[in-house]
Order: sequence, then C-alpha cells, then structure tokens
Amino acid sequence: MSAGTSKWDPKPGDPEGKLLPFEEIKTEADLLPPGAAPGTVPTDLEQATGLERLEILGKMQGIDIFDMSPLPSDRLGTFENPIVVKSAGAEYQVGCTGSPADSHNVKWLVMDRKRPFERCPECGSVYRMDYIGQPDSHDDHHGEHHHHHPAHEAPKTMADFVKPEYWYR
Repeated sequence: MSAGTSKWDPKPGDPEGKLLPFEEIKTEADLLPPGAAPGTVPTDLEQATGLERLEILGKMQGIDIFDMSPLPSDRLGTFENPIVVKSAGAEYQVGCTGSPADSHNVKWLVMDRKRPFERCPECGSVYRMDYIGQPDSHDDHHGEHHHHHPAHEAPKTMADFVKPEYWYR
C-alpha cells in the first residue's frame, strides 16, 4: 500500500463506500455502511446501519448517544430546582424510584415539549425535560401536495383541568 491509501479505500472501478466520521452524519442515508469486500467477514462498523451505526460512531468519538446512566437520586427535585433530563425527541419517559434510590417502586413519568415538567405521585420529586433536538421547520408546510393530518391529542387527565394560574411558570 502506498502512503495516503488504506485497505478501506475503494479500488478502481469499485463503488465508493462511505465511512463518514460522526461529525459528518447529517441524514439517515449517511448511516448506510459501505459493506465488506467480497469474500471477507464485515466488521461491526462495515455492517451496522441506522441507530446501531450512529451509536458505534458516537462511541468511537467518546459520545454516549443513548445515555442510560441513572438520574441523580441523592435529592428530590423541586419546581425551583428540578432534576433535569435532556431529550432529542419530543417526548421523554423517566422512571422515578425516589430519594434515596429504591425508596419506592418505579413510577413512570412522561414529559413532552408542551409539558416539560412532571412530578412523581409517590415522592413528589420534580423532573424537567430540556429539549435539545432539531428546531421545528415550517418550510415544508407550503407545498402543493402537503397532506394535513389531525394532530394526536393526549388523553385527558386531572392535570389538564388545573387552572392556568396554578401552573408553574
């Protein structure tokens, strides 16, 4: 092999494979692997696609894409000082076990962009979701062939009937 080339570079006439670094991933198409050379066994990096590929590329850069570390349980969150979770998705589920940890059975709490605060009904700990995902784009709403679908409405709960003046701001 000559300087500046590697065994991963495509040979003349071969289709060019894509081994993009994590920073250059912009679309789902960027998560398609080049595959292994004929007659060889592919590595995880050559074979993985989609979220698995994104996770591998992130770990290679020291980034934990799916941060599954436990939330702080050394204190109870309050509205003034909530336990903050970051989410790239529009919705986030938190399993509260109390403070100290395992003080009660897991209570699953759901937060979303419209209702970023949630309070555990068992221990009263407050959680807040910080949305870190892509900002909404309204550019594609003006096309001629755009189909409008009714928005999904979450089921009503007692919290929906609390007067707005009692909401935390």
